[in-house]
Amino acid sequence: MRTRSVLISGAGVAGPTFAYWLARHGFRPTVVECAQGMRSSGSPIDVRGRAVSVAEQMGIMPQLRAAATEVTGLNFVSDSGHQVGSIPMQVMGDSVELPRFDLATILLEAARDKAEFLFEDSIATLHQDAGGVDVAFEHAPPRRFDLVIGADGLHSRTRRLAFGPEGEYVRHMGVWVATMPVDDLTLDQHKVLLHNSPGRAVSLHPGRGKTMAAFMYRGPGDENFDHRDTTDHKCRLIEAYTGAGWRVPELLQRVHEADDLYFDSVSQVRIDRWSTRRVALLGDAASCVSLFGDGSTLAMAGASTLAQALAATPADHTAAFRHYEREHRRLVAPKQRAVGQATALLIPASRFGIAARNAATRLWPLASSLQQLRRALS
Repeated sequence: MRTRSVLISGAGVAGPTFAYWLARHGFRPTVVECAQGMRSSGSPIDVRGRAVSVAEQMGIMPQLRAAATEVTGLNFVSDSGHQVGSIPMQVMGDSVELPRFDLATILLEAARDKAEFLFEDSIATLHQDAGGVDVAFEHAPPRRFDLVIGADGLHSRTRRLAFGPEGEYVRHMGVWVATMPVDDLTLDQHKVLLHNSPGRAVSLHPGRGKTMAAFMYRGPGDENFDHRDTTDHKCRLIEAYTGAGWRVPELLQRVHEADDLYFDSVSQVRIDRWSTRRVALLGDAASCVSLFGDGSTLAMAGASTLAQALAATPADHTAAFRHYEREHRRLVAPKQRAVGQATALLIPASRFGIAARNAATRLWPLASSLQQLRRALS
């Protein structure tokens, strides 16, 4: 049987993981990525559950642990910076928290010599037929592939070309988020700081020696929003946080000067099927679970599941796509349902909600101890 070619759009978390496993299973993967390299902004993320097993089989767990943060708690702070509540953030078992940039870089290095990578390029058009997919790129010459996999995120071009307009599948969750690195701000490496005003939150995460600021605020969706317009993003962010206390004025000045600002709607992707003929979706392109889910963990797990399914039935990609979707939706569905609870915890809508949340966190150690006691007795 000839070696089957697969084009993967996106070199974030899902794309390189999938490319690695495809190559291991005897496929010929090509990854196209519109960016020149990895974005340094983005809040630290967890690798846990099924993703830990995937990382162990890839042999990259030592690198992930070496890049892990040392955070053990989240402290809620007042306008004056005094602690008014806290919750523990101990990572369980073999799970690790690390900067998204480090995770993406480690995955890219693991796959680099196993796949072809085309940076600063993207898919322009797709045309499927019974035998393959003809792909025109923005810059590279056109080529033909057996399959195309869209791992290009919330605003997936692959999904738009093969499934239809973004508005049919992307659901705004009532929150906007921005992140940026703050290079010269040193924090306690064990604590994330979070400040709230009604409907708004600002956090400072120490990362691993490189502080990351995150802004999260409640707001309606906007059909005219352009996720590529950084000037507009800065204006929206400054308008939303004008008048906020704590260190927000200082951070807004940094927003003015930032050259690496991420800003987007917190959204979920809801789509009836993740494949159409010879094109399938992976990671956030298929099932973005929102800012508060386990997007990177699910991306790695889904990439492994899809590669295994294709390896099991290399001559029947339709059956492989069905198996992948059936198995992976079981992991995705509970995460998509949990977004409301996370929003209420991190971004209370009123001053009463903030005070109630802070008071509740003081009972957290007691509740945690009772839970541990129940586990021991059982």
